[in-house]
Amino acid sequence: MAAPSETERLLGRGPGYGTTESPAAAEEEELRRRLKYFFMSPCDKYRARGRRPVKLGLQLAKILLVTVQLILFGLSNQMVVTFKEENTIAFKHLFLKDYVDGADDTYAVYTQRDLYDRMFYAMEKYLAIPNETVGRYAYVRGESGGNQSALMLCQQYYRKGRIDPANDTFNIDPKIVTDCLGVDPEDPQPLPPELDRSYKNFTLKFHKLINVTIQFKLKAINIQTIINNEIPDCYTFTITITFDNKAHSGRVKIRLDNRADIKECKDPSVFGRGDNSFRLFFDVVVILVCSLSFILCARSIIRGVMLQHEFSQFFQRRYNQSVCLSDRMEFLNGWYILLVISDVLTVLGTIMKIGIESKNFASYDVCSILLGTSTLLVWVGVIRYLTFFQKYNILIVTLRVALPNVIRFCCCVAVIYLGYCFCGWIVLGPYHVKFRSLSMVSECLFSLINGDDMFVTFAEMQQNSYLVWLFSQIYLYTFISLFIYMVLSLFIALITGSYETIKHQCEGETPVSQLHAYIAQCKDSPKSGKYRRDSASSCSVFCCCERAPLQDNALLVN
Repeated sequence: MAAPSETERLLGRGPGYGTTESPAAAEEEELRRRLKYFFMSPCDKYRARGRRPVKLGLQLAKILLVTVQLILFGLSNQMVVTFKEENTIAFKHLFLKDYVDGADDTYAVYTQRDLYDRMFYAMEKYLAIPNETVGRYAYVRGESGGNQSALMLCQQYYRKGRIDPANDTFNIDPKIVTDCLGVDPEDPQPLPPELDRSYKNFTLKFHKLINVTIQFKLKAINIQTIINNEIPDCYTFTITITFDNKAHSGRVKIRLDNRADIKECKDPSVFGRGDNSFRLFFDVVVILVCSLSFILCARSIIRGVMLQHEFSQFFQRRYNQSVCLSDRMEFLNGWYILLVISDVLTVLGTIMKIGIESKNFASYDVCSILLGTSTLLVWVGVIRYLTFFQKYNILIVTLRVALPNVIRFCCCVAVIYLGYCFCGWIVLGPYHVKFRSLSMVSECLFSLINGDDMFVTFAEMQQNSYLVWLFSQIYLYTFISLFIYMVLSLFIALITGSYETIKHQCEGETPVSQLHAYIAQCKDSPKSGKYRRDSASSCSVFCCCERAPLQDNALLVN
């Protein structure tokens, strides 16, 4: 008769292994019981020791609090963005002559007279702000004792520039020189343009001109925040009008940029409103809940690492074998790591939100990224509790099985994709607006993979060069055929294959790792009472008390 295999010998209950008389066997059985308890679901842990699923209840409460906090911050941030965008549109209509909405890419001048006209028009409108604008704006004057004026008119040009197209000659010194002229509105009211025209003597050096900029600042107050019971913010807008001539193509593009700085208003007074004590209290509650969640999840991670270390030492000492890496990684719960990261991001974002609402700083973008990412991770983390139910676990198990193959497949596809990106950028860039930069090429090709804008991409190809047009047809047809009919099909086949594998495993015998095979030797059910340390349990609202105990061969991702 053949001798038993090493695995059968290790996992069997022969003499010296499963007998209760031996202290070593009792120690091993206790370790198995602790391992089994560690990998139980919250409901089974409640049945085993009467331990209430505190982390589950805490995560549900945290989802509610973080989501409400995000919605409140989103509404406040939406008013900030709207106020800035509407003021930017107002500034374009005020300071850009004959401006039309949506004409930012085509707004330009082509003659010297038009350039002077647009430049002086913007400055005259700036001096007439108190008398013409519908909104309430105030000038930001230059610092006392300094040489900075309220409005700065500057031109940048090459130090030496002589261009003679008739003789095909040029002489240029690339060093850039900047000339500026300051303009200040008079107190208490600005002078009419006909009384103050000193800036009219500003002469542009068109033969070597790079750009002309007009920069000034305006103050405004966003009073619409009182709708959300918030103290109004004080804004300082830095407006920069740029006449771009660096291409020297005969077309001077004009654009207006607006940067908003937010600060606390001096002595705010809103009758019956503006009390932010409830928002501050709510933010403090969110910080406390996330801190508690961080402590509990970090404690579970540390306990898992300690139990893994103990199990590895015991297995090495008892059987003279090392635990494989995949089994050791079972103790490191990725869901807890996800929740810890979300807790850290939530606390940082909440602290920044408190600072924004107290007007200490105005990093809306950073705060939005922190709170948005943390809310995403919090919601994703709830999937952990669904994975304890076999019918809801299929998504996570399929992703886990398919992920290694998908990553390897994507690495191979990325090489081909980057090749098409570089080729399309260098060849089609001069003839197609969607291929002007590498980022635009990548966006265009990714859209083509998903079937978007196919006809438009073909139709917008310029036919100035028949050779390039022919190349573009071959390029686009091969890319679409390769990525839609082959790459996407293989990608879907990888996911489908993993799903079919998991489905067959659920229907048949599930492959069990060495760790779970070792734990399966413990036949004690959660209701056996052998896991209890204190008093008996009672029913909890967080788990289904009448649900059958978890089967040992169920496919779970803890």
